[in-house]
Amino acid sequence: MPAKVKQQSRRSAVRRGAGAAVLALALVGASLPAAVAAESRSGQADRPGMARFYDQKVAWGRCTGPDMPRDLQCGKVTVPLDYAHPKAGTLDLALARYRATGSGHRAVLLNFGGPGASGVNQLAAGGKEFMDLTNGSDVVAFDPRGVGRSSPVSCGVGEEPPSDSSGSSDSSGSSGSDSGVDVSSPQQLMTLLRQSAELCAKHSGPVLRHMGTVDAARDMDVIRQALGQKKLDYLGFSYGTRLGAVYAAQFPHQVGRMALDGVDTLTEPLSEQGIAGAQGQQTALEGFLDWCVTDMGCPFGQDRRAADDQVLQLVRSLDANPVPTDFGGTFSGQDLVGAIGQGLYSKELWPSLERALATLVEDGDARRVLSFASGGAGLPMRADGSGKNDGALTDPGQVPIDNLTAALMAVNCADDPDRPSAARLTKDLTDLRASYDAASPVFGRYRLTQLLMCYGRPKGTDYIRDSVKDVPSSRMLLVGTRGDPATPYRWAEETARRLGSSAVVLDNKGDGHTGYASSKCVHRKVDDFLMYGTLPPSGSSCPADGKAWSSTVETDP
Repeated sequence: MPAKVKQQSRRSAVRRGAGAAVLALALVGASLPAAVAAESRSGQADRPGMARFYDQKVAWGRCTGPDMPRDLQCGKVTVPLDYAHPKAGTLDLALARYRATGSGHRAVLLNFGGPGASGVNQLAAGGKEFMDLTNGSDVVAFDPRGVGRSSPVSCGVGEEPPSDSSGSSDSSGSSGSDSGVDVSSPQQLMTLLRQSAELCAKHSGPVLRHMGTVDAARDMDVIRQALGQKKLDYLGFSYGTRLGAVYAAQFPHQVGRMALDGVDTLTEPLSEQGIAGAQGQQTALEGFLDWCVTDMGCPFGQDRRAADDQVLQLVRSLDANPVPTDFGGTFSGQDLVGAIGQGLYSKELWPSLERALATLVEDGDARRVLSFASGGAGLPMRADGSGKNDGALTDPGQVPIDNLTAALMAVNCADDPDRPSAARLTKDLTDLRASYDAASPVFGRYRLTQLLMCYGRPKGTDYIRDSVKDVPSSRMLLVGTRGDPATPYRWAEETARRLGSSAVVLDNKGDGHTGYASSKCVHRKVDDFLMYGTLPPSGSSCPADGKAWSSTVETDP
């Protein structure tokens, strides 16, 4: 989310995609009413050691921290660190809510995507988009395990792998980001990747071994019960659609009204996701430059053809000579690529992206661009950098600056069962680099690094790819946007077929990542479903709006 958090994030909060930046939780233990507890517990609650997690409710209070709206309430819920051994330790998950204005007692749980986006911060900054839903429902967001205040993971801000391991060690301050995939030194690269994975484990603590969508979905069922809900009503964006689909597969009889916007893939390996993402972002970049060169303030001038070259030159220049930041470490060309990728998710962000890039180009000041790269939840940093925690909520000012990127990698790697050997990666590296560069000269290297950074980490689960299918849940609404640069429309169709007869697809003919905040039609149909249970007919579509739409009025300071 950009530096002008409040006014931009209302839209950008729902646009955190699968291609976000890379690398780099007092509860009162009280029983719910007996009838609710008896009727709504899932099979998970009946497992040994799990009853205490399902016999809790949230104690809501005023939110602490900067930029927290007065009408936003915060709380926490406690979950097992390891669901296989629920007595082995716990985590607290941070929650926030806007209370229902009507007499209803429902709750809609939100996930803004990433993976790695802080739901608490996103709801605080962009919650006005969801005020219609408070007519009868609480609107609730949470920081998933390893994210934000919920035992945040980190790869060590500003710390590098040992310098003798590779001739291309990271100096970007992004905690493991490789500013150049050196295909000429594959053995050194493999060593660097292993050591980067070790840094992430060192700075993240025990939660890192229990990250991933399968565990996050289990957490959501505990949250559902703590909110007093027999069934889960849910709105997920981008990665949040993967989380929703996995929840539906694990707890089909606890699914209430579920809407998934900007539908993620359940089957494509990270290698193919990366190429699709690079292609989508390249297309979005070209659209941005088409627009930018028509404005006299464009930092790349008014020559459209020259603008492409200038973007590449800027990335390469910063990779060779990163600029210092106010938060420790430096800002590299690959950090810039991540920032640009964030800004391209919505045309409404383009003016802010243009100004941030102009400040970088003209003044060498990376602060405004860095706010894009950090995911926009402010720019906090844990003071001690120890990575040690006891599962309690983390103070807002102690969340590591690289938490978004570290969490993104942790979840994506935990969700992906493919772990090519060093020999296989070495053999394929040149071809992979060529394929990614062909997909995008700007985003290819960045996306390839996303893929490579899973090397050295434990093999991920095969549950999502093999078992999330033919879900016997209530019907779910899937929104696919034709011009989505992060989650291609075909993923909505593929995931719908995968989920089976429970899935209904809404075809949004517009552009941008997700449709809820940019399409009046999508917004209305999603709200009608979540509020009243009204589903559009199968095969319905929404036309492209003449211009971007929001339910809130925004100003640009």
